[in-house]
Amino acid sequence: MAWNEGTEDPSGGGLLDRGSEEGSSSEAGSGGSGAPGSDADAPAARVEALLRQIAAAASLRSSVVVHEDDDRLLGEFVGEDAEALVADHGRTIDAIQHLAYRTAFGAASPRKAVVVDAAGYRSRRATALRSAADQAVETAIREGRAVELEPMSAIERKLVHEHLRDRLEVETYSEGEEPSRRLVVAPLVDRRTA
Repeated sequence: MAWNEGTEDPSGGGLLDRGSEEGSSSEAGSGGSGAPGSDADAPAARVEALLRQIAAAASLRSSVVVHEDDDRLLGEFVGEDAEALVADHGRTIDAIQHLAYRTAFGAASPRKAVVVDAAGYRSRRATALRSAADQAVETAIREGRAVELEPMSAIERKLVHEHLRDRLEVETYSEGEEPSRRLVVAPLVDRRTA
């Protein structure tokens, strides 16, 4: 589904660009109940409504696109103003993602991952984090010491932990308190010679 702030009133009932690709719109996530109004109660529809409200309140000239598959629900702000949502090192888009997750599922179970992106920020940030993690591994091994990375959100720390999980020469762990919690990359000591 998509909505463009510049072409439609956000309080109106219609949606633009209601994609028909299977598994790519929130219609696919309605659960097939067939009950009237059930589509509006679907997690993807709730996320889309939230993101549309945010775009309208921030006067963004951006579209909102929501895709859903079996594993996750992805909401994206696409357009010339979308970059404004990541100008503060991603804190705003992370907060929006948290709200979207709560809006989608509340206390319901089972849940799936909810990702909110703007202007391709998540992909760029993941690439930068993986690069920083690889550099930290090299430094940790070369200098034989633990290397702290910059403070990160829990989602970003998880991404780095998973990226380095197969690196047998180092271990990763987190230290500190939010919002300054950091991931640490430390060389493993050969315990047979210690």
